[in-house]
Amino acid sequence: MGSLTKKQKQTLLRIIVTFVLFAALFVCEHTGVFAPLPWWAEIVIFAVPYIIIGYDIVIKAFKNIAHGQVFDENFLMLVATVAAFCIGECSEAVAVMLFYQVGELFQSYAVGKARRSITDLMEIVPEYANVEYDGEIEQVDPDEVEVGDIIVIKPGERIPLDAVITEGETMIDTAALTGESVPRRASVGDEIISGCINGSGTIKAQVTKAFEDSTVTRILELVENAGSKKAKVENFITRFAKVYTPVVTIAALILAVVPSLITGQWGEWIARACTFLVISCPCALVISVPLGFFGGIGAASRCGILVKGGNYLEAVSSITTVVFDKTGTLTKGEFKVNDIRPESGCTKEELLETAALAECYSDHPIAISVREAYGKPISTQRVSEAGETAGHGVSALVDGKRVLLGNLGLMQDNGIDAVGLECAGTVIYAAADGRYLGSIVISDGIKDGSAEAIRSLKASGVKRTVMLTGDRKAEADAVSAELGLDDHFSELLPADKVGIVEKLLGECGKDDRLAFVGDGINDAPVLARADVGIAMGSMGSDAAIEAADIVIMDDDLGKIPVIMRIAAKTMRIVRENIVFALGVKLAVLVLGALGLANMWLAVFADVGVAVIAILNSMRTLSARR
Repeated sequence: MGSLTKKQKQTLLRIIVTFVLFAALFVCEHTGVFAPLPWWAEIVIFAVPYIIIGYDIVIKAFKNIAHGQVFDENFLMLVATVAAFCIGECSEAVAVMLFYQVGELFQSYAVGKARRSITDLMEIVPEYANVEYDGEIEQVDPDEVEVGDIIVIKPGERIPLDAVITEGETMIDTAALTGESVPRRASVGDEIISGCINGSGTIKAQVTKAFEDSTVTRILELVENAGSKKAKVENFITRFAKVYTPVVTIAALILAVVPSLITGQWGEWIARACTFLVISCPCALVISVPLGFFGGIGAASRCGILVKGGNYLEAVSSITTVVFDKTGTLTKGEFKVNDIRPESGCTKEELLETAALAECYSDHPIAISVREAYGKPISTQRVSEAGETAGHGVSALVDGKRVLLGNLGLMQDNGIDAVGLECAGTVIYAAADGRYLGSIVISDGIKDGSAEAIRSLKASGVKRTVMLTGDRKAEADAVSAELGLDDHFSELLPADKVGIVEKLLGECGKDDRLAFVGDGINDAPVLARADVGIAMGSMGSDAAIEAADIVIMDDDLGKIPVIMRIAAKTMRIVRENIVFALGVKLAVLVLGALGLANMWLAVFADVGVAVIAILNSMRTLSARR
């Protein structure tokens, strides 16, 4: 009982009290104790447990009728049980209400558990922030902290706002956001994300975002709104229930009146109509289908995957084409020197040193990778007249020599005889005073686990994997071959990616869906255009949370097949519930109309079917990586 809410505990107590009274009265009824009593006395006696267990249902039914909402499960239960009293089936009337409330309690608990699997993320909300003012630390609400303030985070405390570490070193536990149990090291200059836990050391950090713009706030907004975006099957069930309930109510009325007028057996046909009403209650469908989606979204959140609604979970289950951005998604997005090819008369060390000096003033990723590969202090006094030619390279005087560093076109424009290389990666060519010194190959390494993730996707039913990149064809060919992709497009501009995705969408079947996987920053238009936009490595990326339908809170490609398996399991369970509930209800409805089903079988068709469907839906909560 520890996990029940106060209201659920009160309902459980009412169920226990009613069950004890009902059991005692049931025994008395079947042992002849009530035989000498007038008919109205038996109704009064059974009315006591009925009121204890069903007063709230009766109140809800009348309130809904007053508001014009007549046809719902409360109305069905009221009509069926009151009619049962009228025809002398007092014990059945109490039993129907008792077991209905048992089903409602079970339903309430199951929904609460499913919602908690999502709203556990609410625990990531920081309660306070330690702000340093003039050397003094003051504890304030996170929404009172301003951008630029210095906050102090002690070991074990939750990081209250997005910030950059200015002092100290620690291990950051990101499990609440990413689902990963392995902490990551963070030191001066590293970004830290609100909602994570500071593990080992006290650190100081400068706030970069206000609380309302922080990662933790954006995530919570996403989670809170997830339930409002219903899948097609959820919308169908809602519309179905609105039509189904009045139809079965009218059918029950016809069943009670028409045969009675013909046969004169009013008691018999009213009893059948009551049974018909109890059987027809649609709660098994109305609750089990949304519960299935809640469970699926909750299971995904525990894996560090945020799904914006049941409609996207439904779409993921039909994905047959996955399109990837290359840089930062399939590859690390970190350029590194992986090959140095000097010409005769020049050593690797001399070539790299010359290139590093020539690039000393540039902040281009290629220039940074060259300087990192050199790894030694650079004296800018050795460099002068440094300049950059957009799209070609740089020129500088290094130790009095005119050094050119750039692409093959730069060499050819300056009459330097350089041999073009066909290899994966970006090639930069170097020359000094008109003499060709050699080339340096810089490439972006493939992300760990990318190839395995592609294989897992194909095992999950994806028929086509495609890569889009603005890089040269040679590099795209090499990455595509290494990862085992089905197709790739290279040398693309951002606008070209949208056009290719639209073309690929046109090639998909009617029931097939296309997903685009990107970093969520430069790929927002494509993320929005795809059937399902999946943002990777998006801790702290506002663009990702806005544009994507699904946000994976770290850069683990292996979580894409995970969400596909969760989605497939969720949809399978939802369909099972629909078929099972409708099948059993239809069969028992026919039996009830023919007088072959009594009130006890009706209770099973209502409460029993609902409980079984709810138990089946809760299997989605067990979906694990």
